[in-house]
This record gives sequence, structure tokens and C-alpha cells, in this order.
Amino acid sequence: MRIAIMSDSHDNIWHLKTALTLISEKGAEAIIHCGDFVAPFMLKRLDKAGIPVHGVLGNNDGSVLTLTRAADQQLSHIHLHDRVGRITLDGCRIAFTHHPDVGRAFAATGEFDLVCCGHSHDWHEEKVGRCTLLNPGEIMGAHGDPGFALFDTQKGTINAISFPHALRREVDSVPHLDKAL
Repeated sequence: MRIAIMSDSHDNIWHLKTALTLISEKGAEAIIHCGDFVAPFMLKRLDKAGIPVHGVLGNNDGSVLTLTRAADQQLSHIHLHDRVGRITLDGCRIAFTHHPDVGRAFAATGEFDLVCCGHSHDWHEEKVGRCTLLNPGEIMGAHGDPGFALFDTQKGTINAISFPHALRREVDSVPHLDKAL
């Protein structure tokens, strides 16, 4: 089974749309989102993928009530979990959360094969005992090219899938208020 793992989409619907196209092309059968969707329209876009989406809320998500109401009442493929989601897919025990320190603690328990987290916007993969701790980077694209991870449960492999920014600007070309003073 192939599982797409993403985080920190922060309302960037254009990058999410590209990611969902790639997820479909790669044949993923589920998506795990490690938080910071921000607005309900992101959940609606994820629901259109037509595969199960398991997610947790992050520290920048907007109205928790609106997000959870949309997931529970309007969207058939979105499953929002508590601060830590725990699922078993194709025999693989997976936990996911937004914050890396919480993810590390769950990885250290030895109860999971894979623990996923977000928040930092940076790719990170390491072994904690027999568990793999994974931060798939960001869909938003604030720290570089947006991307996500593709986990194959049968092979036990994790591949980084990135795609270039639609618009790439040099940092120096963006006006800064402190430089204008």
C-alpha cells in the first residue's frame, strides 16, 4: 500500500492541487496530513482525492469548530483525529501529530513502525529504535520547494516527492520595511 504523508499546507491550494495530482499518479491509497490545513476549503480539496485522509490539527489551523464540523458533517473521506492520530494501514502501525517533540516521544515508545509529524516545514527522517520518525516537509513551499512523502508499506520505503515553486523569487527582491527606514 502506498500512503502519501504531508504537512503544513497553510491554505496553499495551488500546491495542494499539484500534490494531489502527483498522489493520484503515484497510486497512493491514503493520505496522512500532519496539521496546519488552516481553512476548511483545504479539507474540501483533500476530500476530492477520493481516498481516506487522516489528519490532525496544527498550531495555525483556523476555527477548530468549523474544520471539525466540515470533516464530520460534509466530507466523506476526511478523518480528523485528536492531537495524535493512531492507525494501522496494511499491517503498519502509524502515529501522526503536528509537533516534532510529541512525535519523537511516540516513536520512542516502540509501539509504532512509523511516526509522522510536521510543524518545522523541513524534511526530517531518522530511526528511533525500530521506528521511523518522519517529517515530510511542507506543502506550503515557504522553506523551499513544496513536497510530501510517499511511504510504501510493503517495501518499507519512504520517498520524498517535491515539485518546484510556481513562482520563485529572490529574497533580496522582496521589499523589507526595515530596509526602507
